[in-house]
Amino acid sequence: MSVRGNILVADDDAAIRTVLNQALSRVGHEVRVTSNASTLWRWVAAGEGDLVITDVVMPDENAFDMLPRIKKARPELPVIVMSAQNTFMTAIRASETGAYEYLPKPFDLTELLNIVNRALSEPKRPKLDARGEDQPETMPLVGRSAAMQDIYRMLARMMQTDLTVMISGESGTGKELVARALHEYGRRRGGPFVAINMAAIPRDLIESELFGHEKGAFTGAQNRSSGRFEP
Repeated sequence: MSVRGNILVADDDAAIRTVLNQALSRVGHEVRVTSNASTLWRWVAAGEGDLVITDVVMPDENAFDMLPRIKKARPELPVIVMSAQNTFMTAIRASETGAYEYLPKPFDLTELLNIVNRALSEPKRPKLDARGEDQPETMPLVGRSAAMQDIYRMLARMMQTDLTVMISGESGTGKELVARALHEYGRRRGGPFVAINMAAIPRDLIESELFGHEKGAFTGAQNRSSGRFEP
């Protein structure tokens, strides 16, 4: 069931504003549009709007610089960020600054409407800023295809959790790169990153390789080994 709300839209592209205004109004939302960040901030500070949709690059201020102010003033207000700078770091920055969702341009209107409905339907909970120490400045993943955008957005969401993640894919598709990005840019970055080629370890020695062994535990175990995952 669709939930109706008051939506604030900020984008310096008149065509984008028109498309969003029509699409959101068509499904019953009340929409206010602006071409600059200062007007958006004035609306938000006055307590207006149930949800914000904003472009990143605005004429007067970058949305990533404004987002912390929005989250401080109204922590429960969901903010959907749009950007034509479709990189891994854009998705990460959106997540770090408290955006509810990141949408790369050009976006699918049906997907945006689904995200809007989900944001308005969910219980209002402040999104915590999970940033800690400075993160690496290098970009571990590149690509602007739709498939890569899906990966960026999924990683940005997973980096704010401590959930166990399984990454699957064909050989050579970059599973370790994804795992390393998830580690270095998420909550796990304070711990070690251990990459193991399981196919190169004989089956009978996998347990010893991972968890170590005591001297004499098996034939050839002449010394104690700590293993990869022993504390």
